[in-house]
Amino acid sequence: MRLDQKVIIVTGSTTGIGRSIADRCVQEGARVLVHGRDRAGGEQVLAALAGRAALQIDDLADAASAERIVSAALSAFGRIDALVNNAATVVRSNIDSTDADTFDRIVAINARAPLLLIRAALAELRRTRGCVVNIGSINAYSGESDLLAYSVSKGALMTLSRNLANALGAEGVRINHLNPGWVLTPNEDALQRRLGQPEGWHRQVPRVHAPSGRLIAAEEIAAAAVYWLSDESRPISGAVVDLEQFSVIGRNPPKID
Repeated sequence: MRLDQKVIIVTGSTTGIGRSIADRCVQEGARVLVHGRDRAGGEQVLAALAGRAALQIDDLADAASAERIVSAALSAFGRIDALVNNAATVVRSNIDSTDADTFDRIVAINARAPLLLIRAALAELRRTRGCVVNIGSINAYSGESDLLAYSVSKGALMTLSRNLANALGAEGVRINHLNPGWVLTPNEDALQRRLGQPEGWHRQVPRVHAPSGRLIAAEEIAAAAVYWLSDESRPISGAVVDLEQFSVIGRNPPKID
């Protein structure tokens, strides 16, 4: 049991990558505070985790949600050993469609909320010599033209991870950061279908986007997260790990498929 008796908050864990991380953490012996906005989905996750989890329904766009989420974990389990900032809003926007309200909401959820959650949990993380794993995106490096605000928010999150790793390392609080590439989740499937992709689109992704012939599975991101949540990765802090099928920096896609 690599996470035996640890208490871990996983935001956005009613679906997708967050759900897979919550599942894997429980398999590894942890207790998990499941968070999301969908109560029905959250109750399903809670039932599946068989007494090893508690549920907090909250909207990260509300700055006060961080204190509520941390309080819910302490009320349910009496301690906090780790925080996974996974929740994010993925909104298609480019320079023409990114107005102030759109930008502010995306940044509030994707960058401000992780900062406020770390701040709210920090006293407890100092006490337990705990850790934070921030789930970013390879879009942090520049992103796609129609993911402008999202990419900016993930760039901010990556800087937050490095900054706080440097600031808090001497206090025993570790901050590490994962940048997943293209991951197949129910939400991603639904998004691509709304954009006009046919059923089964993910089985025909061009090799330039998925050299292995398939997209990354959420369970594969969860497997990586366990290492950074466990004491196996101590004392490493400030790591930014790209979980992609190719090197992000210096990539030269093949001209012929």
